[in-house]
Amino acid sequence: MRALVVGATGFVGSRLVRALDEAGHDVVAFSRSADSESFPEGVEPFAGDLGDPESLEGLCDGVDVAYYLIHSLTSENFAELDRRYAARFREIASEAGVDRVVYLSGISGDETDLSPHLASRREVETVLAEGAFDLTVLRAAVIIGPESASFRIVNDLTDRLPVLVVPQWVRTPCQPIGIQDAIDYLIGLLNVDETRDKTYDIGGPSVCSYESLLRMTADRKGRTIRIIPVPVMTPKLSSHWLRFTTDVQYAIARPLAESMRHPVTVREDHDFQDAVPIDQTPIETAIAASLAESS
Repeated sequence: MRALVVGATGFVGSRLVRALDEAGHDVVAFSRSADSESFPEGVEPFAGDLGDPESLEGLCDGVDVAYYLIHSLTSENFAELDRRYAARFREIASEAGVDRVVYLSGISGDETDLSPHLASRREVETVLAEGAFDLTVLRAAVIIGPESASFRIVNDLTDRLPVLVVPQWVRTPCQPIGIQDAIDYLIGLLNVDETRDKTYDIGGPSVCSYESLLRMTADRKGRTIRIIPVPVMTPKLSSHWLRFTTDVQYAIARPLAESMRHPVTVREDHDFQDAVPIDQTPIETAIAASLAESS
């Protein structure tokens, strides 16, 4: 297939480009900074900006499947930008006759009380669903990998603070997924037509709390940490606390922290493993691989 990756220099996108290329697909890698030095030989770079319509001419020509991985968390008006970019891409892909689009979204837990970050993800899903193509939405919680903002926060906390006075949300259940499993799912769906026009949750083989994730990461690094949850630290307050405890850009850390107040686990009736079964990576193994790659 001719596969377009929109957001090809990001954490997920860069790995997806390589995996699609290795699987024998004809890959177009789109981002504002795309160039031939960034991708394997044979991958077609397409430098453009979804905020500049003139830079997008020919983007979807001949494309069979497009992976849409754009999230504008670093901007104060990220919801507005995400809405505008998704609508622009929807029109370009529809006019070009793209067969299907795959969007990587987020598990929310409680659909009635969404954080601004997750509400924006849902809005993008709705915008893309109006296109003249089949849409597949995969929703993930924490993706474990060295460039993942969520996992970098965990890694930073276990590096810097032997005693963690943390928000109550550290005991919220979550279902992390290793980056390689996420990539395997994203590529595996191409061969399963029943995944068209459907929404699924993706996660690892087990559920844990953020506290457990912190402890597993610290253990892997041979560190001992003490975790003291406090009920008075609200999601908004804890997002400010993260400003002093991680190198992750505050504009990204804040919406992520605000999204951690609800359990984010795979729903049985939306489990993508039923549609595209893979050999799932244990959380501890994914953590070890991430730490080894970033060391």
